[in-house]
Amino acid sequence: MTTLKHIAIILDGNGRWAKAHGYPRTQGHLVGTDNVRNIAVAANDEGIKVMTVYAFSTENWKRSKDEVDYLMKLPFLFFNKFMKELMEKNIKITMIGEMEDIPKDTAKVLQKAIDQTSNNTGMILNFAMNYGSRREIINGFNKFLDEYKKDESLKLTEDNFNNYLYTNELPEVDLMIRTSGEQRISNFLLWQLAYSELMFVDVAWPEFTPKMLKECIEAFEKRDRRFGGV
Repeated sequence: MTTLKHIAIILDGNGRWAKAHGYPRTQGHLVGTDNVRNIAVAANDEGIKVMTVYAFSTENWKRSKDEVDYLMKLPFLFFNKFMKELMEKNIKITMIGEMEDIPKDTAKVLQKAIDQTSNNTGMILNFAMNYGSRREIINGFNKFLDEYKKDESLKLTEDNFNNYLYTNELPEVDLMIRTSGEQRISNFLLWQLAYSELMFVDVAWPEFTPKMLKECIEAFEKRDRRFGGV
């Protein structure tokens, strides 16, 4: 079993994969969503405790209305298709991001999945949905300010700032993978990735396989993580 506890993945390349195969962009998103199931099951089998996937960013609202509307339907399609298996695998669903800005029907589906799997004790499949890291950090600082107004003896430190972030109940991210060959973090877990290992894979997300995941894990295990030491 791997020592890796928390893996974060930027699911990049769905649209480009679709275009390369002559499909509409929506088909790429659908196939990419199905692949979340494949990689989540593989990660669970590898003994990973948390898998966070960048499903929809705060910047994705800039896309066309038709594409955004389709993306907002994907949680229903995903959980309708795979909830039984997720329950059998004991996988727990969580979410980071701003639920209140998500369309009500989509938010309802997400909350139902969170509630339905809340007692599961296996791997956490954590969806970053309507998520932006800069906004998370600002929101976290504002939470601290609200507490500080009530108790001016409070001090904000690197050690306790995590308590004000969406990921406060999750272990630190060990490994971040981005598919499709792009080498950017794209406003994803900026604070949490401070000491994470980063891997950029050339294949689009729909083509990222459990075998490739295992190769990334094996490469991670070979890295010397000194955290600033010698």
